[in-house]
Amino acid sequence: MDWYKEVLKVKENIIKDLFGLMKIKSIKDLKSSSKQKPMGEGIAEALDYMLSLAERDGFTVKNIDGYAGYAELGNKQNNEDLYAGILCHLDVVPATGEWESDPFSPVIKNDRIFGRGAIDDKGPTIAVYYALKILKELDLPIKRNIRIIFGTDEESGMRCMKYYNQTEPMPEIGFAPDAVFPIIHAEKGQINAKLTFKESKTKKNTGLNKVVKFVSGNKGNMVPEKAMAIVFAPDTDIEKKFDEFCKRKQLDGKVTTNGEEVEIILYGKSAHGMNPSEGINAGLTLASFLHKEGIMATNQKAYFEFLGVVLYNDHDGEQLGINFEDDYSGKLTVNPGVMELENNEGSLQLNIRCPVNTPYFRTIEIIEEKIKDYFFSLESVREKKPHFVNSNEPLIKVLQEAYQDETGLEPSLLSTGGATYARFIKRGVAFGAVFPGKKMTAHQANEYIEMEDLLKATAIYARAIYGLANMEERE
Repeated sequence: MDWYKEVLKVKENIIKDLFGLMKIKSIKDLKSSSKQKPMGEGIAEALDYMLSLAERDGFTVKNIDGYAGYAELGNKQNNEDLYAGILCHLDVVPATGEWESDPFSPVIKNDRIFGRGAIDDKGPTIAVYYALKILKELDLPIKRNIRIIFGTDEESGMRCMKYYNQTEPMPEIGFAPDAVFPIIHAEKGQINAKLTFKESKTKKNTGLNKVVKFVSGNKGNMVPEKAMAIVFAPDTDIEKKFDEFCKRKQLDGKVTTNGEEVEIILYGKSAHGMNPSEGINAGLTLASFLHKEGIMATNQKAYFEFLGVVLYNDHDGEQLGINFEDDYSGKLTVNPGVMELENNEGSLQLNIRCPVNTPYFRTIEIIEEKIKDYFFSLESVREKKPHFVNSNEPLIKVLQEAYQDETGLEPSLLSTGGATYARFIKRGVAFGAVFPGKKMTAHQANEYIEMEDLLKATAIYARAIYGLANMEERE
């Protein structure tokens, strides 16, 4: 079967339906949520859109109380848990940053589709959908039902899959098209910690300098690209020093004077929180400037020392004392995603991606011990355990063969710091859709997917789904 040839036959329809999905601003919005639309109106619209496509094309369709939905191929009625699942998500992160075009008006430029969700995860969702549609229209024999499950809350808690797991049988095998090719069989766990800061009661402020307000970031799993500080520092030549700092760091920023107060804005570079070294954390960078120049009150020094010295450019947690690593999933990473300080009280959100063998309890203990020296306390902690699938699983072999047959490339096994829906499947992996050597633009401004990669991924998925649908093995 020439799967790629079959994909080319429906290329225009793929683009049309993808554009329709990308135009929907499916950002989680609890202000517009309701019983029927638990994640808000935008995400509900995206779910309705995909289920309408599935009804149009003759799939079995179900809406799971607005939390999720599915399109299913096959008429096997017994042993429902034997179906293979492909878990996609329709929600997207906010479209922050400087975009060259409207992030929710997709465009094609230089054979790339630009817009929020292009690669995370609307492009791969449409690729999987059309892969299944091709199988259906070719009327190929299958021994196992295939179900594409559309989630709605992947970016901020995955409540959708937790709800689905309570109401529907979860598949034992399957994949999530929400990472990179070839195959990710190990996902790091996570520690999401919120730290609170209160000024030292033993230290009194000396001097006139003071940070009135400091803010950076709005999501823990994104490297903040902008930071703002309002300071009172009458004896400091802030504008000159900040200009020199920006030139030295090759960053953009600006200073605005408003009476006795000065507003400082610094721009960094956004990146996914699982790869903090690929971004430039504007909050930590601005904190390092304020700390080095002494632009703060004495009883604020610990806050900016922790951000600007301990955490600054320490992506693997070495200065925190939690720099664990293992052979399966590599090094631990730390992303300070949200920072706020006002009236000498502040907070900080850390998104920590942990290797498979990380000692979670001890890691949290170490963090608590370290932050006490800087007048922080641990307010809350949320954990996600790691996920690992053995390389000898038949599922792995099917996906490896599909990838290698369609690309001619080595189907090596990888790990990731990202958390995908694959962890909800006992034997589930992340499978595409970013190809080796290609830039990952998820969560970034000017997000895109290359047209050829979209089509090639659809062919890989069609071959892989057909293999899964006829796989005999089951534990």
